[in-house]
Amino acid sequence: MSAQSAVVPVPPNDRPRAVPLTHSPEGRHRVVVIGGGFAGMNVVRGLRKSDVDVTLIDRRNHHLFQPLLYQVATGSLSPANIAAPLRGMFDRQSNTTVLLGEAVGFDVERRVVKLSGEKNPTTAGGPHDEIPYDTLIVASGSTHSYFGRDEWAPYAPGLKTIEDAIEIRRRILLAFEEAERESAPEIREAWMTFVLVGGGPTGVELAGSIAEIALNTLKNDFRRIDPADARIVIADGGDRILGSYDEELSRYADRDLRAMGVEIYNDTRVTEVTATEVTLSPEDGSPSSKLAARTVVWCAGVRASRLGNQLAEATGCPCDREGRVKIEPTLTLPERPEIFVLGDLAHFDHPPAKAKNKPSDGPLPGVAQVAMQQGKHVAGTIRRRLRGRTDEPFEYTNLGNMAVIGRGAAVADLFGRYHATGGFAWLMWLAIHVMYIVGYQSRLLVLIQWAYHYVTMDRGARLITGQTLPVQFQAEAKEARDAERRNAAPPSKAPQETSEQKDAEADEDEAPRELDRTPALAGSGAAG
Repeated sequence: MSAQSAVVPVPPNDRPRAVPLTHSPEGRHRVVVIGGGFAGMNVVRGLRKSDVDVTLIDRRNHHLFQPLLYQVATGSLSPANIAAPLRGMFDRQSNTTVLLGEAVGFDVERRVVKLSGEKNPTTAGGPHDEIPYDTLIVASGSTHSYFGRDEWAPYAPGLKTIEDAIEIRRRILLAFEEAERESAPEIREAWMTFVLVGGGPTGVELAGSIAEIALNTLKNDFRRIDPADARIVIADGGDRILGSYDEELSRYADRDLRAMGVEIYNDTRVTEVTATEVTLSPEDGSPSSKLAARTVVWCAGVRASRLGNQLAEATGCPCDREGRVKIEPTLTLPERPEIFVLGDLAHFDHPPAKAKNKPSDGPLPGVAQVAMQQGKHVAGTIRRRLRGRTDEPFEYTNLGNMAVIGRGAAVADLFGRYHATGGFAWLMWLAIHVMYIVGYQSRLLVLIQWAYHYVTMDRGARLITGQTLPVQFQAEAKEARDAERRNAAPPSKAPQETSEQKDAEADEDEAPRELDRTPALAGSGAAG
């Protein structure tokens, strides 16, 4: 194993020195990339013609186009439309090896990544449990953050993976099915209430899509309920939805969503989530209120993957409270120029070197365009190092933000300077998202699906899969339903006993009593 590269102090008046590179015993520079998301994918692509050996490690075998994940969750697209197998993406890139595995630790002195062998016992103790590297890129992304209330997760799933999207789709469609079967009005209303916790782009796009499902897609599908009666609620702790967008765009999105029947509660925190209700607490100190709802989606917060803390422990580098690793302007760790951290895992908070780029308010956001630009920059840095050239600081160019509200309606903030709304913004959103989907076949299929959806207002992927309800949900939901039915049922008037019945009861008291096999009355505490 080659020795670790030393970090050379740079005198302030001297020109920066190139970072010395190490190589494998075979003489090839080894690059290990953890994570096949936007950042990792762009690193690997950028090294396709370089004289290096690249190893890409991911827990899943596919790259996921996350900006369209909400369309899988609402039945517009199928998972295969927005995901591409990693091996298929790099099958013609001869210097790249793809490994399906989970990184569980680092030995930075020996320069190896440790992989878990639990899910694949055949490799436990084998040669693939430790992957050596000369340059390491960690871009393992983020997961949901429930702000210390992880017990809410079974009742309010987030949207980060294909599995999440399929689960949310199942809950949304199942809610209408359960409402169709329900006879009690209060319970039916709870099934048809959908709460989105968080008013960012994900919450806004999901709310608009659920409203379109209720108003258009399902309008002729049911006989006992009217899907248009669905109640869709956004609860956001900020003073407006799309808080990172310009106020003009936030107002436009707010107006359009309300026109679709979406209720928006700003300056409102969610303080409790159960299987049957959500507690909303206004920031102004007003009394909290409970909202009966069977379907809740978490769109409020994210935290970095656990690899951030593990990398911090291995290197001594600092993390922020969201678990993101604080990095240098070159996207490397302090005192560790051979390790890069990118995407949602990185806390990048440095002023731009070029005057044309506007400083960001705090760390760069965890969005796709940041990850893609960082991935391309790191690939360029490695190529520069191979030629003996010095590193350059990362320069982020804000290309803008977009969010779709509904059919023919979107908001767009272009380059932080220009704003667009309505149909024009919606067409731009369509074009940009199709352009960045991986694979020509996926792009064509998505275009066909969107065209079909636009003309017919139908969603072809309205499939309910998996269990009817999760195990964690069933017991509490059944208990709440029984309680609601007991409360909703009118009290029955007890019949007057006749003299013959009283005489019969007296005779029964004197005779030996047999085991009572009649079903217990509802609410008696005994099972039927």
